[in-house]
Amino acid sequence: MNKSHVYGPVPSRRLGLSLGVDILPFKVCTLDCVYCQLGPTNQKTTEIKDYFSEEKILSQIKKRIETAQHIDFITFSGSGEPTLNSRLGPLIEKIKTFTDIPVAVLTNSTLLTQKKVRDSLKQADLVVPSLDAATQEVFETINRPHPLIRIHDVIEGLKKFRKEFHGQIWLEIILVKGVNDSDSHIKALKKVIQEIKPDKVQLNTVIRPPSEKSALALNQKEMERIKRHLGNNCEIVADFKKRGLTSEEENLKDLIFDMICRRPVTAEDISNSLGRHRNEVIKYIDLLKKEDKIKSVPYENKDYYEPK
Repeated sequence: MNKSHVYGPVPSRRLGLSLGVDILPFKVCTLDCVYCQLGPTNQKTTEIKDYFSEEKILSQIKKRIETAQHIDFITFSGSGEPTLNSRLGPLIEKIKTFTDIPVAVLTNSTLLTQKKVRDSLKQADLVVPSLDAATQEVFETINRPHPLIRIHDVIEGLKKFRKEFHGQIWLEIILVKGVNDSDSHIKALKKVIQEIKPDKVQLNTVIRPPSEKSALALNQKEMERIKRHLGNNCEIVADFKKRGLTSEEENLKDLIFDMICRRPVTAEDISNSLGRHRNEVIKYIDLLKKEDKIKSVPYENKDYYEPK
């Protein structure tokens, strides 16, 4: 099956209606985070290379821009760490030649140690790097990095990127209960944040089924306490409330619900049947779960979805 590199636009809690762009094979990443909604990393690597046809990716983006009613951001995210694709910089540059829609990149920050990676992001409008740990011990526990990656180097890469990048930097911290939320660790994170100087800090926690069931969410009170400690430019990421779904998006949500009502299915089953990207399917599964219409049933290391 030909890979679809774009998904959405889908409602994002931070970016409004976001057109996702996925430029990696599924779960090729530098990390294997315990909270990842996409499951375990298939290929943990630090090798930067060319994965897919640049022309095909651009063609799919252009086509979706022409048919979508509204797009707030074109967002590189998807199935793994986007900076592992050597064509990221040229893709951003060429997108800028045919649309004024701002470009965002979601990155786990691990390759910002390399000048060529920092340069590849220079034409983006917004970069959302993540930093869940301030010490190597916590880093290895929550993010389970490739053996070559050290948190000290990642932090130094972020500091260099802040000096070189002229767009917005929103630093994301995903908090896992009992792992990176202690007072001592939050104090260490605060010190690092003050050195990086992002435009804002966004606190998140486990909101979708994680890779490891032991990865537990913080509650609202705990999140508020950490937010107060980290300062004025820190915010808790809220649910998307900007606008309702378009008729096309409602139709897709209804199609997914109809499939789930017929028989138990996985996100992969739905993705393959409808020809839609797995990440897009997950967004609508989340909406149906919030509406209390479906439930997740684990079986043989897979999550099946059934009507409630």
